Amino acid sequence: MAPNMAEWDQKELFPVNVMRKAAQLGFGGVYVRTDVGGSGLSRLDTSVIFEALATGCTSTTAYISIHNMCAWIIDSFGDEKQRHKFCPPLCTMEKFASYCLTEPGSGSDAASLLTSAKRQGDHYILNGSKAFISGGGESDIYVVMCRTGGPGPKGISCIVVEKGTPGLSFGKKEKKVGWNSQPTRAVIFEDCAVPVANRIGSEGQGFLIAMKGLNGGRINIASCSLGAAHASVILTRDHLSVRKQFGEPLASNQYLQFKLADMATRLVASRLMIRSAAVALQEERQDAVALCSMAKLFATDECFAICNQALQMHGGYGYLKDYAVQQYMRDSRVHQILEGGTCTLHVGSSIGYQTRAESLEELEELPDEKCQRRP
Repeated sequence: MAPNMAEWDQKELFPVNVMRKAAQLGFGGVYVRTDVGGSGLSRLDTSVIFEALATGCTSTTAYISIHNMCAWIIDSFGDEKQRHKFCPPLCTMEKFASYCLTEPGSGSDAASLLTSAKRQGDHYILNGSKAFISGGGESDIYVVMCRTGGPGPKGISCIVVEKGTPGLSFGKKEKKVGWNSQPTRAVIFEDCAVPVANRIGSEGQGFLIAMKGLNGGRINIASCSLGAAHASVILTRDHLSVRKQFGEPLASNQYLQFKLADMATRLVASRLMIRSAAVALQEERQDAVALCSMAKLFATDECFAICNQALQMHGGYGYLKDYAVQQYMRDSRVHQILEGGTCTLHVGSSIGYQTRAESLEELEELPDEKCQRRP
């Protein structure tokens, strides 16, 4: 991945063949069960894998992490027929998946989504649109949160829409600051008929499925930030060793030594926080949701700051696209926005400790107005 990172970014290439090679190593369904082709690894294992992959290409790894989240949702909440239909080709990355929650009018307030799914016989008729969808137009499987019932989180269901379904279309490819190795488009539904058999879980369970998916997704994205920051620290260390000013290497400058030490310390602190949240989620501990929110909040902020400082310490060279440090900075910036922005995560961390309602069953008992504040 690393030798191709810059080309994928500049030419906006979606590296399908490389991702399929990653799938051969088990990275297409890292925490999906083995009976449908997954690797059956833990959340801790997953964090280690995504950090390592992200040192090669943060953007591509972030897409792989979203794909994994979609596969896990189907594996965890789908019935046996759905699991065996959808998960094997996702685990091999013969097919790719996208997560469709955000809409033009509902970002952090995910429970206010408007995309509707009206049941007609053995089909749902979907109408509406999803915004900022990673893999939009290229993915084969779309895990869509849509409204099958009344307002609020309990009216939302989860439905798999397959590419090629009549009524499914896509907006223009977005031009982004980073994440250029994965396409981002709006996903549009216009009288899109989808079999009821494609509904994941029961009607009204979609919001809780979405939030469950995001708990792991937040650890995954934060782990991608770790990879970007880790690579940036290494690049900066090496740059300081070879770049000379005032007759000696920059590495001999005590101020820069202290800056590099601070960056490394913040990296390790972020890593430990993410790994702790991953273990809590794997063990289904009561504090897992709050810890996942805290880990993403802390680590994505800290890791972006590390990447930004690394660029600064490269001087003018850091601002050139010939130097990878600028790409790590651009690719990690969006991690502070998606899958729970920093402001939303402050709320999620706080509510997680105030309510102590962290299991799927307990969340179902929360009033709608409190659920709406949890995305």
